[in-house]
Amino acid sequence: MRIAGTTLVIGDDVSTDLLYPGRYLTVSDRAEQATHALEGFGADWPARLRGVAVLGAGWNLGCGSSREQAATALLAAGIRLVVARSTSRLFFRNCINNGLPVIADEALANAVQTGAWLEADLAQGIAGHAGQLYRFSPLPDVLLAIVREGGLMARLARVARENAA
Repeated sequence: MRIAGTTLVIGDDVSTDLLYPGRYLTVSDRAEQATHALEGFGADWPARLRGVAVLGAGWNLGCGSSREQAATALLAAGIRLVVARSTSRLFFRNCINNGLPVIADEALANAVQTGAWLEADLAQGIAGHAGQLYRFSPLPDVLLAIVREGGLMARLARVARENAA
């Protein structure tokens, strides 16, 4: 599975409240969620996601609460890949369960620059960025399958349909 796009880099210890503020937790419409993604950094931050496909981050991305909306808002805003030095386990799983792949790799995350193009092959564990090639631990097949199918619920629905046939 290959993903490519322009990057936006944020910092270390970015909580789910910065990714998607708690005052919007009752919003279920994904398009509206997208308008609030990264709003915890300031009112101008959601607009910074326009045209961005890769979110880069430092240590401990998604710390804080376990809100799933942090992942769904990023997806709705057009993010197709997250690259971070590290993530909270809950944020990682919320991303995967909603079909948003995450690469947790220090060397790649350290290199990612805002506005630069990044290409990643999640199955092979190879990424190209700013003229350099990086290797990272590929996502396990079971997680890639979840991402490919658009998330855990979509995958489970497909399996249920197949088993019912």
